[in-house]
Amino acid sequence: MIDNWREKIRQFAGKRMGKVALLGASVVAFVIPLAGCGTTGANGGGKSNTIVIGGKNFTEQDIMADMLADLIQKDTNLKVVKKRWLDSNVLWNAEKNGDVDVYVEYTGTGLVNILHDPVNTDPDKVFQTVKQQFEQKYHITWLNPIGFQNTYAMAMTQKEAKQLGVTTVSQMAAKSKNLVLGTEQDFISRSDGLSAMNKVYGTDFKSVKSMEIGLKYKALVSGDVDVIDAFSTDGNIPANHLVLLKDDKHLFPPYYACPIIRDSVLKAHPELKAVLNKLSGKITDEDMQKLNEQVDLDHKNAADVAKTWLEQNGLL
Repeated sequence: MIDNWREKIRQFAGKRMGKVALLGASVVAFVIPLAGCGTTGANGGGKSNTIVIGGKNFTEQDIMADMLADLIQKDTNLKVVKKRWLDSNVLWNAEKNGDVDVYVEYTGTGLVNILHDPVNTDPDKVFQTVKQQFEQKYHITWLNPIGFQNTYAMAMTQKEAKQLGVTTVSQMAAKSKNLVLGTEQDFISRSDGLSAMNKVYGTDFKSVKSMEIGLKYKALVSGDVDVIDAFSTDGNIPANHLVLLKDDKHLFPPYYACPIIRDSVLKAHPELKAVLNKLSGKITDEDMQKLNEQVDLDHKNAADVAKTWLEQNGLL
């Protein structure tokens, strides 16, 4: 199953809990309408003028689905259908089976959760591996990386990090005997979580507090804990003036975001490659943090946030 620990946690990283809860019950209902909606699925391989864009069930994916749709609608004569807030496993199978044409996937997810390859921390090697293997096994093309990566990170308040002179995980680890870590139980119990960090960095925290995902940021800002685990594009990072510590020993694998599209769709509509690659290298981690913040914390509509960013950057 692709819906692993990372995917489950990422669903709840923002504050749109109500939408996730409501849509969680409708994931199964989405599976039936998906069938036959793809570019080639409905007509046995014939050309269609409708592109089905998918998205996973967290805010960042909602924003990216809107961006893909906006670009396609501006630069082509194609129609767009959006199928979003889908469970990761449901979405991947929909793309693989031809019921979704394109969505934004992460290189680390492609490598570990779909291809079931060992973790690799070299971003270029991971990208080349997923690009080649997806083409060979699934006839799916990875387009250019968008720029940001949604990977694991260790976060502190800017104030405490500055006081301690900490900018890297190694520096934090050297002071960890006096620090309290706040994290969810999964990170504590998994072999690739806290125990891996202890092994690679030699962390030995004063204490470790297990807490619900939604409470970590509050605990950090209030001073109840000194360090938390986070995701590098969380909207809570700029909102709470946090700093992400550099993973200087490359513990965490790369999760660069890229559009992935079925080869049959590109063959039918080759113009889509250039259209979607307009996002290539355009969105930084900091940009994505702010976009997520606008939706999760400022309660703006994802479609409006996506459109505004595209307009401000000359893509619409």
